[in-house]
Amino acid sequence: MTDLIALEAGLIRRINEATDPAVLEAIRIEALGKTGSISNLLKTLGAMTPDERKTEGPKINGLRDLVQTTLNSRKAALEARALDARLEAERLDLTLPPAPRRKGSVHPTMQVMDEMIAIFADMGFSVAEGPDIEDDFHNFTALNFPPKHPARDMHDTFFFAPDANGDRKLLRTHTSPVQIRVMQQKNEPPPAAWISAAQKPPIRVIVPGRTYRIDSDATHTPMFHQMEGLVIDKAIHMGHLKWTLETFVARFFEVDGVTARFRPHHFPFTEPSAEMDIGCDRSGGELKIGQGSDWLEILGCGMVHPNVLRHCGIDPDEYQGFAFGLGVDRLAMLKYGIPDLRDMFASDTRWLNHYGFSAFAAPNQASGLSK
Repeated sequence: MTDLIALEAGLIRRINEATDPAVLEAIRIEALGKTGSISNLLKTLGAMTPDERKTEGPKINGLRDLVQTTLNSRKAALEARALDARLEAERLDLTLPPAPRRKGSVHPTMQVMDEMIAIFADMGFSVAEGPDIEDDFHNFTALNFPPKHPARDMHDTFFFAPDANGDRKLLRTHTSPVQIRVMQQKNEPPPAAWISAAQKPPIRVIVPGRTYRIDSDATHTPMFHQMEGLVIDKAIHMGHLKWTLETFVARFFEVDGVTARFRPHHFPFTEPSAEMDIGCDRSGGELKIGQGSDWLEILGCGMVHPNVLRHCGIDPDEYQGFAFGLGVDRLAMLKYGIPDLRDMFASDTRWLNHYGFSAFAAPNQASGLSK
């Protein structure tokens, strides 16, 4: 009996003093392992008389249960202490500012294109799209470009090597080829991949997209973005064109109205053709649209040339129309104060952080999209 009391006292003391799980495991093996002190005592029960077993059995089993319970309790305490120490060492100070996160933004060109589409959509225009790689017919011939026109020269246009038939594809120099494809659908629908919104006259479409010309300076790049518009219907005249463009410019620049003038010009695919200027004020180093006595050239336009209508199978004696073209990148420069067009294609994230727009801006057809 004295040995059991001494054994119990020694084991309980050592368990409670253990500060390491490895030491605790060693004590468990020493006491409850196959050759442990308590295990050896349990083995002696078989050699005892029944009366001795009734007396000694509960004592030895009670010692075993007490030691096991104490071991479990001490192990749980050590694990909790270790967890507390780890949590203390890995504490997150929520009062500190978070690490900066990189975020994307909408490029000004795409922002302005969305603004333009929203305004024209509100005026009843649908969107048409076409291939960037075009053939000579859609890019030049159908648009009434004469055979020796300078735009057909290699120093103005990106041509591909001739194919097996000697024909050369090219990177489209404007989005006007899509206008041809839209009008041609009246008689022979082109592949669906080329046209997303086309119909028989009356036609009212805008054509946004990339265009390519061999040119590079502060206001020109080899690849740039255009948006052209086309309206074909009966009894269309220059008054409709004037109202459409003046309404668009006023809403795009978020002014009450604009003063516009149309200067005679020449485009192969329109007759008469005009350059549209809008009133502005450049005083104080700031461009203000819709006020002042100065003028700013903004776009080219005109009535669709009868030859273009004939190329598309449309009778010019029955239908007339107008077309216009806007430089999307240039409008972005004017509206948002971007000084050099080349910076828009420089892939500089600092520039984009300054001029970029939130991807979660809500559309507003009346005044563009919120920054």
